[in-house]
Amino acid sequence: MKLNSEAINKPQSLPASATVYRRRSGFLRDLKSNHSLYIMFLPVGILLLIFNYWPLAGLIIAFKNFDFSRGIFGSPWAQPILNNFDYLLSSDAAARAVRNTILLNGLFIAVGLVFEVGLALMLNEVRNKYFKRITQSITFLPFFISWIVVGVFTYNLLNYENGAINRIVEWMGFQPIDFYSEASLWPLILTIAIRWKVTGYGTIIYLAALTGIDNSYYEAASIDGASRWQQIRYISIPMLKPTIIILTLLAVGRIMNADFGMFYAMVGDASLLYPTTDVIDTLVYRSLRKSGDIGMASAAGFIQSVVAFILVLGSNYAARKVDKDSAIF
Repeated sequence: MKLNSEAINKPQSLPASATVYRRRSGFLRDLKSNHSLYIMFLPVGILLLIFNYWPLAGLIIAFKNFDFSRGIFGSPWAQPILNNFDYLLSSDAAARAVRNTILLNGLFIAVGLVFEVGLALMLNEVRNKYFKRITQSITFLPFFISWIVVGVFTYNLLNYENGAINRIVEWMGFQPIDFYSEASLWPLILTIAIRWKVTGYGTIIYLAALTGIDNSYYEAASIDGASRWQQIRYISIPMLKPTIIILTLLAVGRIMNADFGMFYAMVGDASLLYPTTDVIDTLVYRSLRKSGDIGMASAAGFIQSVVAFILVLGSNYAARKVDKDSAIF
């Protein structure tokens, strides 16, 4: 009897039930052989479930007229269902807040990238370990200072009547500047404040990536006559590229979420500064304080999460096109 060679060589596909059974048995074998690791992970898994996945059920508040007496699931649905989103999608103040949130966070990301990478490169070139440690500690310490303290410190610097900067300006023969009435100055002021506070903290990962570079690259470049600047340009910066891309992608994912503590401590309720400093978080806080509309506040958080998710996917896709190894997923 003549056998069909193609039929013999062709792999036979297993039915779906057999595939599922194999996966289950494989998991059970892995669970049995690594049961100690799974037991160690159990507390972490429970915490993730309670604090990261269970609260997702609260997303339905964005589509309900929330009533404290009835709770999340007992409150009636909004009529129409997207009623809580109308304020954010049609209000001029909300459009201004969205614009300011994106522009300011984009400015913070761009400037922060330059400062953090630049400081990491400079510290990496310092050969005196004591000076390096002291400098790194000094730049890192502001991260632990509360934004409330930074806001008070800023007010004492920029106050029109008794501010230190205006006293210096008057001593030089110029007219004092009313900083709390000039909204156009505050993107710069906020950028300086946040860079002073978090640059040292943001430098840590870049500095760790630089210290992990094999020193033989620099030795070979030095033998070939490369200067320190050329070594930074052609070795250090290219080696930092994957870290820069990943941290930038993570920052883009938070571009719709402003630091409420910073904005409220620095600006507060100074309405003259709202054209350039009012962001989604402060707008929602003021609206919630006045109206108590939990549904509207939840709708704002829902929109922020969806937009951030889309931005992360788009940015990751662009990063994958540039360098596959630099994408998050």
